[in-house]
Amino acid sequence: MNTPTTTLSDTMARRSKKKRSQLWAKWQRYKFIYLLLTPTLVYFFVFKYIPMLGIVVAFKQFSFGLGLWDSPWVGLDNFKNFIQGVYFWDIMENTIVISFYKLLFGFTAPIGLALMLNEVRSNWFKKTIQTITYMPHFISWVIAYGLMISLFSPGGGLVNLLLKEYGFEPIAFLNDVNWIRPLIIASDIWKEAGWGAILYLAALAGINPSLYEAARMDGASKLRQLWHVTLPGIRNVIIILLIIKLGQVLDAGFDQIFMLLNSFNAEKADIIDTWVYREGLERMQIGLATAVGVFKSVIGLILVLGANKLAKKFDGQIW
Repeated sequence: MNTPTTTLSDTMARRSKKKRSQLWAKWQRYKFIYLLLTPTLVYFFVFKYIPMLGIVVAFKQFSFGLGLWDSPWVGLDNFKNFIQGVYFWDIMENTIVISFYKLLFGFTAPIGLALMLNEVRSNWFKKTIQTITYMPHFISWVIAYGLMISLFSPGGGLVNLLLKEYGFEPIAFLNDVNWIRPLIIASDIWKEAGWGAILYLAALAGINPSLYEAARMDGASKLRQLWHVTLPGIRNVIIILLIIKLGQVLDAGFDQIFMLLNSFNAEKADIIDTWVYREGLERMQIGLATAVGVFKSVIGLILVLGANKLAKKFDGQIW
């Protein structure tokens, strides 16, 4: 009766020893690569994983005097206060609508720009346009807001001066609830489209030129080549970046909207992050602000996992 037990334990011990030897062999073979990864792993552990202990604040009535661990527990009260709050549906609607339009137009704009630049045969013209389009990425939203004031202010803005020149009434674009969302989307595209196109241009450069030659020999037009060669060639990059973008769907761009937000356009521009800023920093509701952050993270995680699962289901080449 003892023989099977002994045999099973010996088998498990041999398997464990074999796994250890395999791990050691892999370490010996790739040790320099693992050493190169060490700074990155340390960075993520120190600045990403250790701060996750702060999630406990979401379940407490945080007090600076009592500290993190001595502050009283309130359970899910912070989440309930957020969801049952007066402004919940308004800021959720604004956040989702702005994020949707940014996803629809802001995500596709770099793809379109990269496809157009890929067709340019003049290297100097291509590099010039690429430089001009990605330079706004390095401009802060404070400076971008100053540029928008010089363009759209009712008194001396360039756009309103042109409107008055042609007999139209000036428009307070930055204060008008009907114009604020288009301005948010347009300024985001202007600032980030060129920078986002860099990844797609790199992916386009990796497409085998013989595929285009074969398509031309088969009589494919430029549009057919685009549809059957170019887009499939960058499909993986598009899907990966889309999955990443979905994880940030409730962010909507705090820096940008914080600069453009005012009491006149808040009805259509106030989002979760700006509300959290007011509640968390101005009114010192740290627990409530943390709870909202956890809420956003959970939603983002669900969207990323769902999108990744769909990507693997409908395209076996992903991952």
